[in-house]
Amino acid sequence: MKKLRVLEQPCCAPGAPPLPKRSAEAIAERFKALSDPARVSIVNRIAGQGEVCTCQLTGPLGLSQPTVSHHLRVLKEAGLIEVARRRGTWTFYRLVPDAMEQLAFVIGGSPAPEGVLVTPERAVAW
Repeated sequence: MKKLRVLEQPCCAPGAPPLPKRSAEAIAERFKALSDPARVSIVNRIAGQGEVCTCQLTGPLGLSQPTVSHHLRVLKEAGLIEVARRRGTWTFYRLVPDAMEQLAFVIGGSPAPEGVLVTPERAVAW
């Protein structure tokens, strides 16, 4: 009977260390906040303009002011956006610094190049 030699090497390359549970939960909440297409559109608009007032979102998104305010609250509670400034009754929002980069890091990629829409099938310029 022939004996086979067993290699003393792991079968897979070592991966990144697991995230601490609290970090994973916080990141999951951020992804959950992005599970609505309207919120993805809001984040995209804020990223493109730097800061945005609620009144600048209702028309382009085709949503009522209360609905936009609800989506902004969800994004704020998830730590994706923050209040940039207030002017009278208007509130302007901006992305939390590094929030998107943290999400990109978790999924093992870097952010898509500017002006590129990533779809499941392919990346296309818009």
